[in-house]
Amino acid sequence: MASFDYALGYTETEAQRLIRQSEFYAEFTEDVLRRAGLDKGMRVLDIGCGPGDVSLLAARLVGPTGAVVGADRSEKSLSLAVDRARLGNIRNISFIQGELTHLEFNETFDALIGRFVLMYLSDPAAILRRLIQFVRPGGIVAFQEMIITNSGTNPQDLPLWRQCSAWIMNGFIQNGVDIDMGAKLYTTYRKAGLPGPTMNLHARISGGHNSPHPEYLAGIISSLLPELERHGIAKSDEVGIETLASRLQMELADSDTVSILPSLVGAWTRKPIISNEDNS
Repeated sequence: MASFDYALGYTETEAQRLIRQSEFYAEFTEDVLRRAGLDKGMRVLDIGCGPGDVSLLAARLVGPTGAVVGADRSEKSLSLAVDRARLGNIRNISFIQGELTHLEFNETFDALIGRFVLMYLSDPAAILRRLIQFVRPGGIVAFQEMIITNSGTNPQDLPLWRQCSAWIMNGFIQNGVDIDMGAKLYTTYRKAGLPGPTMNLHARISGGHNSPHPEYLAGIISSLLPELERHGIAKSDEVGIETLASRLQMELADSDTVSILPSLVGAWTRKPIISNEDNS
């Protein structure tokens, strides 16, 4: 039941990229958490919290009478998360460092949540099965993951976009990332012993000279570049990271078409309530 190696690394640049990414997808994640039933006064565990964006969002949703615990393996990421909570004067949040395979708690939570974390696990169902022991009966389990293979562009009009998508997919695959985790959430929940979840899907679509997509795509490739080179997928001079965003922007605007970023799948359910009769 191995934990994950984060393919994008733990650099300061990647931490800042994650913060920008969270702003990019915040409304989608908030929609999933609200639909799942996150509410005032709840105690929430956010796994793979990184620099704390989903934890901070959850802290706002549960309010001062609730509490959020964010867990991550990276001391660097957690240090940034703690600083951000302190600067925001957010007091209903705390962070702990540890591997998901070894987290232990002496209490139960009202909700277990995470975003873009199961895709990095070799056995996400086993991790979920282990962690839901810390969720109270009837508590919420809600995750949001990507389907990277269904991003959409016109390959005839956008060859650089197509190349960048291929670099990202191949780089992730070489590092054991499940690029279709979003589509596997239902099965993963069931394997973990949970009821089949309710699910939804969000995606960003954009075109023109002011699209935020080129900067977003170039940021991922920038963080992934050491792995692309290590696996022989692409060389630094081939990628041209310094001008990549502007070239993507020009290609998108000149084509007069759109880019569709990978879909985000949200899935939420509740831990079964087992009666005394069921245990007899």
